[in-house]
Amino acid sequence: MRLLAVLLLTALLAACGSAPLRHGPAPIPGASGDRDGAEAHPPANLAATPDAAPHVEAIRKGGPNKPYEVDGETYTPQTGDAPLVERGLASWYGKKFHGHPTASGEVYDMYAMTAAHATMPIPSYARVRNPANGREVIVRINDRGPFHKGRVIDLSYTAALKLGILNGVTQVEVERITYADIANGAWQRPGEKLPDAPPVYAAATPVGAPPAETTAQVAGRQAGRDMAAPPDAASDAPARPVAGAAAASTTALAAAASQPVVPAPPPESTAAAAPLPSAPKAASPGYWVQLGAFGRLDGAEQLRRRVVDSLDAMAPLLAIFRDGGLNRLQAGPYATREDARAAQRRVHDALGMDAVIVLRK
Repeated sequence: MRLLAVLLLTALLAACGSAPLRHGPAPIPGASGDRDGAEAHPPANLAATPDAAPHVEAIRKGGPNKPYEVDGETYTPQTGDAPLVERGLASWYGKKFHGHPTASGEVYDMYAMTAAHATMPIPSYARVRNPANGREVIVRINDRGPFHKGRVIDLSYTAALKLGILNGVTQVEVERITYADIANGAWQRPGEKLPDAPPVYAAATPVGAPPAETTAQVAGRQAGRDMAAPPDAASDAPARPVAGAAAASTTALAAAASQPVVPAPPPESTAAAAPLPSAPKAASPGYWVQLGAFGRLDGAEQLRRRVVDSLDAMAPLLAIFRDGGLNRLQAGPYATREDARAAQRRVHDALGMDAVIVLRK
């Protein structure tokens, strides 16, 4: 009898050890603990958060811009620099996704001025307007969504707060800001301006110009320079900047007038590239990457075609400015010096050229 009791107790203990223990019911999707929303104590003064500052960023190939499927519906993102205007519902997403990767691979920050769009190229910039109160914001598109019928954009918490739509989905107007809009400043409203940047000092310009082969020979040794004054040249060869000379005042440089020359049309081989913007009436403020300065216009146009052949994504950013008796081929504007440096490196890697950075105010 004692042996039977021992055997029964042993079997009972074995069963308890092998069966999973449940500590209450399984979570229900959409229940209060699973809903999205705001944090209990968001940062103060979010309404004063600056809008995203549009600047040219290359549209990524593949990745977040490849066709994809959600709930049986296929979405095909745009891959070119095309305008887009939409009207529909806007929603927002918050703490549930805060700190998690977006479709672009960037970490979602609910307090930044970003948004998700189903098909707009990543990255892009868009102006969002709430017609009910007239408020507008500019956001950077770095994620995909929303995937509810009738919704056109999913805003960050801060963007929704600034538009006054935290209480629910709201009708909005969405307009993508194109490269051309950025280049000619058309995206700006009265009172809008680029964020302040640290001062940049220029080296004095050289006297005369070295032959074109000299520029090619020194390629790679002068990368990373950051200059506010463009190099000058008296011939058709791209001028090479001289480092180490006396610095010039950026205020004086900003006062110099720049008359643009309409960019030459792209060669037939680049017909599939994004359309070129019309030349700006004046150089927009920001950082420009100067690729060369020429005494004759056809020299600048020839270099421009060479750049487009190797860097077609830069085509919409190129403009030729008549300044100081020279035709200057420049790409821009870029909002920050770091963005301009990245473009400078791309030019060097693709063409072996020593472009310089120009600050225009």
